[in-house]
Amino acid sequence: MLKRTSGPRLALALLLLTALLLPGMATSYHTGIGGEQSNAGETIEDVAKEGCLCHNAAPDNTVQVILDHVPYAWEADTVYEMRLQLIGGPDVGGVWSGGFSMRVSLGTLGGDNVQNWQGDTGTLTQIEASANTPDRSWTITWTSPAAGSGPVEFWITGNSVNGDAVPGADDRWNQLTVALQESTGAEPSGTRTLFAGNGNVQAPVAEDHGMDLEHMGAELRAHWLGLLGFGAVLLVVAFAGLLLRYGFSTSYKGRSNQLRLRYRLNRRGDQ
Repeated sequence: MLKRTSGPRLALALLLLTALLLPGMATSYHTGIGGEQSNAGETIEDVAKEGCLCHNAAPDNTVQVILDHVPYAWEADTVYEMRLQLIGGPDVGGVWSGGFSMRVSLGTLGGDNVQNWQGDTGTLTQIEASANTPDRSWTITWTSPAAGSGPVEFWITGNSVNGDAVPGADDRWNQLTVALQESTGAEPSGTRTLFAGNGNVQAPVAEDHGMDLEHMGAELRAHWLGLLGFGAVLLVVAFAGLLLRYGFSTSYKGRSNQLRLRYRLNRRGDQ
């Protein structure tokens, strides 16, 4: 009798263990996320608008969501290339570094190493290959709608993670909401940078392409003085060469009478 009941009990235990593991497994969306999602029995209507609630219950302003090359106002049927970057949160490491969910009210979204969530061109998210970028940045494009459409709203949720593929307290996310006005011709030309966060942004470490003079211990003034000294040496050498060539050469016709007389006396002495 015991042998007959041990099988169902073991199966039930495995089923419960699987059920406990599934929520954690299902909330790791390194392959992209968007639209409606379920979290802890509650429904998230849109991740881009409500946030990555599976990682943390509230946004964190230590994460900077930066959108660069944003026009002051949009013109009809124009493709705008922008750069989305996340700065802050846990250090980059592990398998994944970050991701995002984006939605626009009008127009279509695209870009490099990104995808439209479930084919909706009004949404955008990362793909698996771009979820481990070292600088947490993505190049996106937005094609504006037809003229007369009015303001366009952008919702962006950026998630900066520690790379262990498991949502936890170390992961941080923040949101950027933008409303772009349609161009009237009176707006400034060019683009701007918009961001959400506390503004505590550290510049990325510059690539090492050598060392400048000041860091080598020589200030700029000393550098120019050295060049002037080197030029003075060259002038002295050139002057000495001209003097030797034309001042003491026996074959130069313009030599002085004294040198001519000395040359004749030397020739008589040799004879």
